[in-house]
Amino acid sequence: MSILIDGKTRVLVQGITGREGMTRTKLMKEYGTNVVAGVTPGKGGQEVHGVPVYNTVKEAIEHEGQIDAACVFVPAPLVKDAAFEAIEAGIKFLVLVPDRVPLHDTLEIAAFAKKMGARFLGPNTLGILSPGKAVLGMIGGRAQSAREWFRPGPVGVTSRSGGITSAISYYITKAGFGESTIVHVGGDAVVGLPHPEIVKLFQEDPETEVIVMFGEIGTTQEERVAELIEKGEVTKPVIAFIGGKAAKSGTRFSHAGAIVEGGRGTHESKVNRLKEAGAYVVDSFMEIPEAVKKVLKG
Repeated sequence: MSILIDGKTRVLVQGITGREGMTRTKLMKEYGTNVVAGVTPGKGGQEVHGVPVYNTVKEAIEHEGQIDAACVFVPAPLVKDAAFEAIEAGIKFLVLVPDRVPLHDTLEIAAFAKKMGARFLGPNTLGILSPGKAVLGMIGGRAQSAREWFRPGPVGVTSRSGGITSAISYYITKAGFGESTIVHVGGDAVVGLPHPEIVKLFQEDPETEVIVMFGEIGTTQEERVAELIEKGEVTKPVIAFIGGKAAKSGTRFSHAGAIVEGGRGTHESKVNRLKEAGAYVVDSFMEIPEAVKKVLKG
């Protein structure tokens, strides 16, 4: 199995006729993702890589039937409208790729999604990939790379860094293991599905045996994962690496969501909480494959 997506997931691309929309639709289609429709207002009737384009999400659903997920490639100021349109049309899972989405817009999307029973990944995310099944977003860059770098296996990967999402998974594959699902939760301070939510989904997935988490300074996502372990809500092994060890209070580290304020969200607090809860915390990025090997081979 996998979490959130699989080979049967019917996908719509919003902003499909833009540069990013066209490029990433090509990746998704070539990888095998079931992309059934695209939407760009005013561009209905066109095709992009064989995918029919409609003017609205509602129109796409009327012609193509049920759509399970929407992948959003529109300018940041338009993300809220695109997300609302997809959710109102009944789509239950969204991947919001763009960065620089206004924080207030993200909060409004989160409130509306909760009200409508929908979930979203991002904003500011490379997306999600289930090896051998589907990719939503841009993980891997090209279909050939994605097939070579990531293989089906028992490791669930969740990361706050786009580049490290791919790197972790690549080295896990190189070490002889594979991934159930690879998730970049997004680099902003507020995201739809943060680490704790993804970890809970991996806990429920029968094919995920170990969870690898890349965390960063800022926010309390990693501390909340520690709480889940302590409460017994997550019993699968969690291997964690926390970036930003050298950052001081007030330092912004890589992403909008990675900033230390006072004593909250520090590297030390995250590492300590995870260790106290019983997670396997590694000191070096390159220690992750060996930790996976030890956990899986007991």
